[in-house]
Amino acid sequence: MRPIPPPREAGRTTTTEVPLYWCAYGPAAAQRALVLHGGPGASHDYLLPQMLELARGRELIFYDQRGGGRSRVDASVTVDWRAHVADLDRAIAEFALQPVTVIGYSWGALLAMLHAIEAGAGRAANRPESMLLIDPGPISRKYRAEFESEFQRRQAAPEIRALRDELAASGLRERDPEAYRQRAFELSVAAYFADPRAARDLTPFRVVGRVQQSVWESLGDYDLTPQLASVRCRALVVHGRDDPIPLASSDAAARALGARLVVLNRCGHVPYVEQPSALFEVAEAFLEQD
Repeated sequence: MRPIPPPREAGRTTTTEVPLYWCAYGPAAAQRALVLHGGPGASHDYLLPQMLELARGRELIFYDQRGGGRSRVDASVTVDWRAHVADLDRAIAEFALQPVTVIGYSWGALLAMLHAIEAGAGRAANRPESMLLIDPGPISRKYRAEFESEFQRRQAAPEIRALRDELAASGLRERDPEAYRQRAFELSVAAYFADPRAARDLTPFRVVGRVQQSVWESLGDYDLTPQLASVRCRALVVHGRDDPIPLASSDAAARALGARLVVLNRCGHVPYVEQPSALFEVAEAFLEQD
């Protein structure tokens, strides 16, 4: 894996309920965009270094969402979808990002949509101008159940099962614990990829389980489709054809938003690793219109 370069600037937010770690890449005087990582309960690091391709001509601001990465909180702090929306809304104001361009990946794309819905209803102050939604998290509980079932099916597939057995018999845990941890991580996310071998190019990350559970539980039996129809902003939805998240979910999101849907072939849930050229071509074309 390529090394992750240090950010141009970093710090912690001062206007959110809890301080959130943030960092900036790219030229300071350029067009700006706020990037939302997946999870919930993960951190921005695993989007790097590949997503920095979009920082060549613009400033990208990343932050670790409440409860994950360098924005950890103790169990007494509320971490639900509304808290994440409030954090996002305040971060937009603190970074003076108007007009707001949001790049959301996976759960981060779902968070962007939740925030846009709340802003459209007057419950958040900073309405987005444009959203680039990359392999969005499922937009309903139904689609989430389909994703969970498909992910488990893929993880139990003969190819991945054979790779797990091979690792268990390799003795790598004793010979090289660090290499073993890396390989175990790759196998834990292999079902997200069209080609499980591509997982080796994903920067390792950790999801805080209680944060992830708390956020999904707070959404309940959700379905964003009706509310998305009221969102008024430019949007582009990108989805890997082999993503375990149903393509129908991203198609429904794009239709509700009146947005273009781009489907990437030979690609699972991680297009910035699997099909970076195709992803960044459509992403640049969209972002240059801002």
